Amino acid sequence: MPSYYVKIITKETEKLTEATLVGLTENIQTYLDDLERVTVSPYTNNEVMSSLMLKARGLQSDVDNYSRYKADYTLYHTLPRLLVNLRKDILGTLLVTIDGSVYYNDSDSYLTETRTDYRYTEQNWYREAVTANGRVAFINVHPQDYLKLDSVPEVFSVARLIKDPDSKQPLAVIMADADTVILDKIVRQVSFNVNSIVTITDKDHRLVYSNTYLSPEELHQFVKNPSNILYKQHSYVPVSRTIPISSWEITVWLSKAELASKVSWMHIMGASFAVGGVVLTFFLFFAYSRTLLTPFKEMISVMSHVQRGNMQKRVSIQGQDEIAQLGTALNRMIYQLDELIIKEYRTKLNLKNAEFRAFQSQIHPHFLYNTLNALLSLNRKGEHAHLERAIISLSGMLRYILTSHDTCSLEEEFSIIQKYGELMSMRFRDRLEIKITLDPEIAHIRVPKLLVQPLVENAIIHGVEPCEHPCLVEVSAEMLPKITDEDRFVIRIADNGIGFKPLERSNNQSIGLSNVKERLALAFPGKYDFQLDSRIGHGTYINITITLNKEELPQ
Repeated sequence: MPSYYVKIITKETEKLTEATLVGLTENIQTYLDDLERVTVSPYTNNEVMSSLMLKARGLQSDVDNYSRYKADYTLYHTLPRLLVNLRKDILGTLLVTIDGSVYYNDSDSYLTETRTDYRYTEQNWYREAVTANGRVAFINVHPQDYLKLDSVPEVFSVARLIKDPDSKQPLAVIMADADTVILDKIVRQVSFNVNSIVTITDKDHRLVYSNTYLSPEELHQFVKNPSNILYKQHSYVPVSRTIPISSWEITVWLSKAELASKVSWMHIMGASFAVGGVVLTFFLFFAYSRTLLTPFKEMISVMSHVQRGNMQKRVSIQGQDEIAQLGTALNRMIYQLDELIIKEYRTKLNLKNAEFRAFQSQIHPHFLYNTLNALLSLNRKGEHAHLERAIISLSGMLRYILTSHDTCSLEEEFSIIQKYGELMSMRFRDRLEIKITLDPEIAHIRVPKLLVQPLVENAIIHGVEPCEHPCLVEVSAEMLPKITDEDRFVIRIADNGIGFKPLERSNNQSIGLSNVKERLALAFPGKYDFQLDSRIGHGTYINITITLNKEELPQ
């Protein structure tokens, strides 16, 4: 409704403004007519015309001094008397004869002098008057710089070329100057909207008058796209009318904001109704939300708990309506889902444990086979004391291996490796040195039982035993520096034994390595990296990098 009434008010204001412009245009037209009559005043006096003709003849032939003096006297004294009864708000008239003489008459009777160093015939107003060829020429606002004044005012003028009535030869150019204050007085006699802008432009869209200062860029915007004006954050509607005699265009720019303010009471009423409606809506909403929305909120809450893994949460059901039936169906679905998850979880867990134990069982015979060979070697050498200590160490290792736990801490794993190393040192004596290093920060982290031991066993059996020179087997585990947000640790097994070509490794080696990889895949799916590097004559290097879960980090 406010938009509709703004359109109506805008149209009515435009019509009223158009009617007002008719009177304003006539007032300006009357003033311009008075200025035009000033430019034809030389034609009304024979002495003035004779003096101008004498000036023109002086260019063709010699004129005696008396005649020249008489002509100057007439133009200095007679011509001003012709203009004395004209409008007092005309600033003055300038007459430039064809021979270059300049005569100026000040309407306020000041003895204002013209400049002698001024090129009158090269000015735009002079050329426009000559181009008009006897018709009136309306000159745009220009400085009155042809006079000797302390400050140069801006004026607009009416100019005309004075011609010999008989020969039609040019005699002089006369120009009447008027202050733009006159236009301001005429415009302010008419009442417009407070924020309206009034502009008067000539036929070339140059600004003659404006009741508000407009920069050249702003004036260009007003002229280029008058239907969509944005000036100082306000939009305007143009209403224009042309002044016939001068082809000037007077335009009143009506402020849309001011027009819209006339229906501001509608906005207030509309806002009041809207606020009242919102308050009433919220009141009704809160009045009925307890009965309608509370059950749905409870269902959402239950589903959130179920999403987080709490399968014991249920919806409290009241009544027999559709919402109660929906709650019953939700409870039934949660129960069935819980049963299905438990069954599926148990199945996968049992399968994973079975696979894990199957891989674990592969290690035991492999380990016993290599260890019994070591004991057999000690027996053949007749080292019964060493054999007895070795059997005691083996029994301790078997007791640990045969426990029911499938996992152990790194500290326990490295302890078994230490015992196994002692057992192997008894066999190889000076040919084997084992160096074990464990970072205390990760000693508590749990890994599959006998994860590292088979790799150490492979290093000794397949790397050290065939070698004739003393060998070193290094086993270490440490936390890696943080590169990303994830925490990682690395397990390294290195020896300087005979080495091998990875593509040509023996079956015994393949069983141990494959088993370790399979158990890593089961224990740390997608969170481990296994690297092996071996060269014949340089030894073997194994690097296992594992990413830690947050719950495995030290607190």
